[in-house]
Amino acid sequence: MAREELSTEIVNRGVEPSGPDAGSPTFSVRVRRRLPDFLQSVNLKYVRLGYHYLLSHGVYLATIPVIVLVCGAEVGSLSRDELWRKVWDEATYDLATVLAFLAVLAFTISVYIMSRPRPIYLIDFATYKPADELKVSKAEFIELARKSGKFDEESLAFQARLLAKSGIGDESYMPRCVFQPDANCATMKEGRAEASAAMFAALDELFDKCRVRPKDVGVLVVNCSLFNPTPSLSAMIVNHYKMRGNILSYNLGGMGCSAGVISIDLARDMLQASGAGLAVVVSTEAVSFTWYAGKRRSMLIPNAFFRAGAAAVLLSNRRRDFRRAKYQLEHVVRTHKGADDRAFRSVYQEEDEQRIKGLSISRDLVEVGGHALKTNITTLGPLVLPFSEQLLFFAGVLFRHLYPSKTSTPPPPAANGDTSAAAPYIPDFKRAFEHFCMHAASRDVLEHLQRNLGLRDADLEASRAVRRVRRPSRSPWLDCVDQYPARMDA
Repeated sequence: MAREELSTEIVNRGVEPSGPDAGSPTFSVRVRRRLPDFLQSVNLKYVRLGYHYLLSHGVYLATIPVIVLVCGAEVGSLSRDELWRKVWDEATYDLATVLAFLAVLAFTISVYIMSRPRPIYLIDFATYKPADELKVSKAEFIELARKSGKFDEESLAFQARLLAKSGIGDESYMPRCVFQPDANCATMKEGRAEASAAMFAALDELFDKCRVRPKDVGVLVVNCSLFNPTPSLSAMIVNHYKMRGNILSYNLGGMGCSAGVISIDLARDMLQASGAGLAVVVSTEAVSFTWYAGKRRSMLIPNAFFRAGAAAVLLSNRRRDFRRAKYQLEHVVRTHKGADDRAFRSVYQEEDEQRIKGLSISRDLVEVGGHALKTNITTLGPLVLPFSEQLLFFAGVLFRHLYPSKTSTPPPPAANGDTSAAAPYIPDFKRAFEHFCMHAASRDVLEHLQRNLGLRDADLEASRAVRRVRRPSRSPWLDCVDQYPARMDA
């Protein structure tokens, strides 16, 4: 493994209680994997992929200016009298010629309009806010877990350390059934009850806000990574709201944190292919069904990070919805790392030694996730960055590949710690985006992203707010803004 993909941490282990070194302080060095450094390597394959997307969708923008320039030069070479004489005096017209010209023009315009993909609008969204009795603070989480009798003190201490470092605040929600002593909460009944409450509450609010009837929805996409009953969650929604019989319904499972983006991509493709008009995307997870009551540390991690919640989004490809839409979908970039064995095993559902089912989180997760994110950002850059940023970025990448000997060993940093002279140019994404909402996997991941992309604290405040609240209510930040004040740049 490359040295730059490791980070070290000195841990104070206290005073040695016995032995020849009794009474002396002891320390240990902990080596961890971290996110890849975006400044040190860029894969040209994904840069080319981004430009391929740009060129394949920008052929009209490239040809139309050329045609206008040629026609303008030809017309500009003629005086007004010469142009008038060529159009009216020298040219001869008949009714058939005029009608044929108008027909060809109308046909060309129609083909162009029909071949263009329809814009996809996000009309509105709604999220599930659980009842107040399900609110669990970090201290209460550990106390309830201890009273349940399902964990030993070592496992409780490990989960307490995870909560302390996770960035999760005291405004998160959990189903209380997971803390019931001597009860198996990972049942189909509990999973269906939790999923139904979350999905239906979010959808009720969405339909009410958008003034849309469930029968008007033509595409339904539901994603839940670990809880996949039969009938499916999408079938439960269709049955509950008595949706129409020709609805295009899809249920995605086992896709982890990327399932939300995949669902949006699928809904977009279905809207453009079928012309259904309206699509609903629902994202949720059944915490009770994924609760782990064993001792393996890699499987205790989801207990500290997963919380109850659901979100529902209404998409439309109807042009008349432009005025009431909140957003318009521009680009969706996806990267699949399933061919890599480490990525494939980074999040793995299995049983432990006592045959207790749970979700195992590998130590490689941050690293492989960072590589996927780096690939996405590299591919997305040519689609969104202004030309000046692309030119500087491409020049830096080209120089590093033409002269690798001059960049393989970067010079030592300057006295002020600046290493910009040794690193390639990283585009300023703030010139392409006004707001950022990164996937809030962990506090360390957000800090690495902020450092690698050169973002301010204010740029990632939305992601940090999601981590502090950890339940997607309609406005989670407003519910507890006084408890978690954020200092924003002017």
